Amino acid sequence: MKKILFVWLGNICRSAIAEGILRNKIDTQQLNLVVDSAGTCSNHVGQAPDQRMQQKAIEHGLSISKQRARQFSVTDFDDFDYIFAMDNSNYQNILRLAKNENDRLKVELFLNLSFPHQNLDVPDPYFGGEQGFEDVYQLVNSTCTILLNQLKNEQ
Repeated sequence: MKKILFVWLGNICRSAIAEGILRNKIDTQQLNLVVDSAGTCSNHVGQAPDQRMQQKAIEHGLSISKQRARQFSVTDFDDFDYIFAMDNSNYQNILRLAKNENDRLKVELFLNLSFPHQNLDVPDPYFGGEQGFEDVYQLVNSTCTILLNQLKNEQ
């Protein structure tokens, strides 16, 4: 069973919606995959996702309200097969914690699935208003579809 982890700074927005979207796709297709999310900082540990992101999820038929932020741990390298950073800053933060080359090989920028080798960040929706959250949802949703198709091809 493959295990996927999404990581962003606080784990209340971008990584949280990625977890929710992929979890829904996994459940809908009854696949044997595990998905989780985490943050590189501890500021929001135990908190639910941002209310605006929760609302965006509801608008698209998902609930992420039961998710709780947690901090990324070095043990996540042992527990997960794929670790997707939502932006370059957190990508570097994760790599700094890697114990060896095998750990580093598990880490990838999430949007490289949609835009290979472009090393793009999932944009921060906080200052884009309603449209910013919709844009992030759509971008993450389409990239999660690509990820799921790749994982199904590996099986």
